[in-house]
Amino acid sequence: MMFKKILIANRGEIACRVIRACRELGIRTVAVYSDADKAALHVRMADEAHHIGPAPSAESYLRSEKILAAAKASGADAIHPGYGFLSENAGFVREATVAGITFIGPPPEAMEAMGGKISARKIAIEAGVPVVPGTTAPLASFEEARETAASFGYPVMLKASAGGGGKGMRLVTEEGELRSALETARSEAAASFGDDSVYIEKAIVRPRHIEIQIFSDTHGNHVHLGERECSIQRRHQKVIEEAPSPINSAELREKMGECAVKVAKAVNYVGAGTVEFLVSDVDRSFYFLEMNTRLQVEHPVTELVTGIDLVREQIFVAAGRELSFTQETVALRGHAIECRVYAEDPEAGFLPSPDKITRLRLPQGPGVRDDGGIYEGAEVSIYYDPMISKFAVYGRDRTEAIERMRRALLEYEVDGIKTTLPFFREVMHDEAFVRGELDTGFINGFMERRREFAPGRDALDAAIIAAALHYQNSNSTAKAVTEQRPQSRWGMAGRAAAVKGIWE
Repeated sequence: MMFKKILIANRGEIACRVIRACRELGIRTVAVYSDADKAALHVRMADEAHHIGPAPSAESYLRSEKILAAAKASGADAIHPGYGFLSENAGFVREATVAGITFIGPPPEAMEAMGGKISARKIAIEAGVPVVPGTTAPLASFEEARETAASFGYPVMLKASAGGGGKGMRLVTEEGELRSALETARSEAAASFGDDSVYIEKAIVRPRHIEIQIFSDTHGNHVHLGERECSIQRRHQKVIEEAPSPINSAELREKMGECAVKVAKAVNYVGAGTVEFLVSDVDRSFYFLEMNTRLQVEHPVTELVTGIDLVREQIFVAAGRELSFTQETVALRGHAIECRVYAEDPEAGFLPSPDKITRLRLPQGPGVRDDGGIYEGAEVSIYYDPMISKFAVYGRDRTEAIERMRRALLEYEVDGIKTTLPFFREVMHDEAFVRGELDTGFINGFMERRREFAPGRDALDAAIIAAALHYQNSNSTAKAVTEQRPQSRWGMAGRAAAVKGIWE
């Protein structure tokens, strides 16, 4: 029996994404909002909206009793958590169940089993899935950390047992850094997750971050939908994702997929989930990293190459239906790339840039998809994650996808705030990116390559920049727009890179 009304316990672009899926299915939607989000796009899109408190998420979106009160008041028979906030909170799932409301996601037992990185490692080991050498219990002291690191050999990685998003993670390259890194990791973990447990594992040299999308239903079906390449990260958070990975062969994909399904079966998983791996760029060996028991931000690239609507499938599975596909019918066609557009300033180390959006121009054309949560005149709040859009393109192969992304990024314009768009424009022309030479340290290498460029050092580059600026200023309309939107060195470099690509 299909749901009649779904409350989305989230905000921004993911709330809008879920509302769109519900609308296609004829399901009414309920939005929740804080003081800061009363004029947000997801509030405008939903059939009804309920206020849940002040702007800080700890007083609104993280208050399970307020979310459940809104669900009861609206008559919602299901809750979709999106990602972040309460999406991986097993206690919230149990509270919703007691209230007679279906949680669109995995059972709480699976969340708890995979929610702690240490317990997840144990489960992976028992399932016969390779893991990075490391501890399976929290570090009790600095001495234990020192002895363990010495047994593995440096570099090592300290990781918070709870949570994600790069919080409580520290790379340690030598023993002299270990004590301060351990103290910092514990402090950050306690502040972010209320749990200062930290474990240690061997750091893989030049690792790629590749994840497998899995889906399970209540009828015992477990299927993987291929991989996503998520190696381009800043502060341990992904910024560009692709499907499939530039390096994955059908054989490697099948091996990783089988391991991901083993993990799902081990915890009787239900719904959409992601099993993440580190893959050595040297010998293609792979190791279980963690499992995210929810929908991922980067799910659009999987949808584009498989043709499967993951949010729709989540709703069907939560309603008790079997998966609409089998492992034999899943096929990856073409290539998709996603850029997470953040309200951040690349020139200032990607610091948040909250403010009012005074102008918004979205790209159009074939193979272009923008999962946004903003509109012209909207405010980007200081209280929440600064991501404003998941912007993705699809091509018949990786080359076409890159070319399409280059074109589309030139059309994507946002004024009033700084964004990561200029950064993406340059990355799409970076030779290492084009060759698919990626690892989790890509951005550092990219920034080093970028610093080597100096205006005037290369006559062709200088001429192209001058020609592009002259053309822009010679056009009266473009000149008026330029005066309203001062070009940063990132913006000029990105556009010059695009022109250079055309000239060459």
